[in-house]
Amino acid sequence: MSTPFAFVARIEAKPDKAEDVAALLAGALPLAEAEAGTVAWYAVRTSPTTFWIFDTFGSEQDRTAHAEGEIVAAVTANADLLATAPEILPADVLAAK
Repeated sequence: MSTPFAFVARIEAKPDKAEDVAALLAGALPLAEAEAGTVAWYAVRTSPTTFWIFDTFGSEQDRTAHAEGEIVAAVTANADLLATAPEILPADVLAAK
């Protein structure tokens, strides 16, 4: 696997702020595209208020840079939209197609 470094993040929006969170995440795509070390970046919704981000990186350094970057800062700056703090988990990709 050429990109074993990843993050999986669960983001739970306040019910009345879910569309704002959806817009925030959709609007973060250009930020992810600008990160040279981010190989893949997905923002998805699995319920009206539950969102996930899954992203992969070329190296541990790239993963660390992303964690210190603009997307995490944007989510943190908009904590008032969230029901709980985001759960951000570093992950190792075991297999991918």
